Amino acid sequence: MAKRRKIDNLLALAVLSVLVQRPMHPYEIATTLRGWGKDQDMGIKWGSFYTVVRNMERHGLIAAVESVREGRRPERTVYRITDSGRAELVDWTRELVSTPVAEQSRFRAGLSVLAALHPDEATALLRRRLELLEEELRAERATLAEHLRTLPRLFLVESEYDLAIREAEVAWIRALLAELTSGSYPGMDQWRAFHETGALPAEPGGPGERSDAAP
Repeated sequence: MAKRRKIDNLLALAVLSVLVQRPMHPYEIATTLRGWGKDQDMGIKWGSFYTVVRNMERHGLIAAVESVREGRRPERTVYRITDSGRAELVDWTRELVSTPVAEQSRFRAGLSVLAALHPDEATALLRRRLELLEEELRAERATLAEHLRTLPRLFLVESEYDLAIREAEVAWIRALLAELTSGSYPGMDQWRAFHETGALPAEPGGPGERSDAAP
């Protein structure tokens, strides 16, 4: 079970992962996060960035070190990570790595109502998804290979995970398409009949059950 935290926005974790390197002001933190691609890893909502930073300071995860001014720019507060912040960074990372949590997927939501589509349309749309995924995989493999030339693998492990997940999805869709196109997918006749005639498949225990079943 996920632990209740003072700040449960993953943006806070991202900020801690940057400040563990050295003290920075918020603009520099945000620039570093973008440079590291953390906005892709954690789905950062930048509109809440300064609110999260203020809340982190209030809860003692970070502390102001000094205020600096560069030319005519507004004064900026430089923050450092505190001992509590370091402990939170480590504990939160341990939880995320070790504890599975059910995460919603738009694809899963679509699959849950796949019966709304005619089997032929569902097959065509899945083929289209497969084509797009294969294109993305080729690009991501090339990008990862390029990054591995200059960065330690440890700093690209999340990209390896993304590739593995996409490869698993591609393999699953291929297997599903094989069943759909061969007609071996269970219930294909009923699914097709529903869209072509409006006939609903019999429910367990309903009229479609054996007539000699006990009342």
